[in-house]
Amino acid sequence: MSEASVKAGGRSRPRMALLFSLGLGLFAILLALGTWQVQRLYWKEGLLETIDQRTHSVPRPLAEVEKEFAATGDVDYTPVTVTGTFLHQGERHFYATWEGDAGFNVYTPLALDDGRFVLINRGFVPYDLKDAAKRAKGQVTGKVTVTGLARNPLPAKPSMMLPDNDVAKNIFYWKDRDVMAASAGLPAGAALVPIFIDADKTPNPGGLPVGGVTIIDLPNSHLQYAMTWYGLAAALAAVLILRLRRPAKEE
Repeated sequence: MSEASVKAGGRSRPRMALLFSLGLGLFAILLALGTWQVQRLYWKEGLLETIDQRTHSVPRPLAEVEKEFAATGDVDYTPVTVTGTFLHQGERHFYATWEGDAGFNVYTPLALDDGRFVLINRGFVPYDLKDAAKRAKGQVTGKVTVTGLARNPLPAKPSMMLPDNDVAKNIFYWKDRDVMAASAGLPAGAALVPIFIDADKTPNPGGLPVGGVTIIDLPNSHLQYAMTWYGLAAALAAVLILRLRRPAKEE
């Protein structure tokens, strides 16, 4: 073996060691990502089971749901009934899509007999019908009973990718309960029920808003993601093993 070959081999060993170290590190990362997705899969399956159980349960009075929320902090998708009077002048508009159309979910304060208010998601209206005057038939008056699903309030903006709410134009991109209520023209010092309520599919006069817009079927792709990460880890392991065996054959 020539001196040049010896020197080249000496230089290649640290390089190969570095490459294998990087490969092993990447392999560990891929395994960790796959395991994380498996954990997310179990979490999502549990969440979907909870949603299914709750949505198929009997609607409960608001007082019971509030009591549970105070104890657990979670009443999402729990059927609930509530009675009160809508304050339509306080409509808040949450940007949304429904069946391929862009528009808004209409959140309207409902005045309760005890003097408090709860924000009701009455449903979807198309973008060009944001103005309540264009759908006056749906502005029901007097005492009404609403049946729907309780929704937990959001503690903060769920994603930095979302635009900031445009309160001046009454366009909300995330459900900031306190700001929605504060900008709805409620009486000074008005007390607010701590949850939202999404109204069910009971038709409104004139057909708008369209109720029952709560998204129940949440996507669950964590198994595919886990298989992807584990597959990449297996492919990388195969490459590293083949590379380790090659010098032995050449020798």
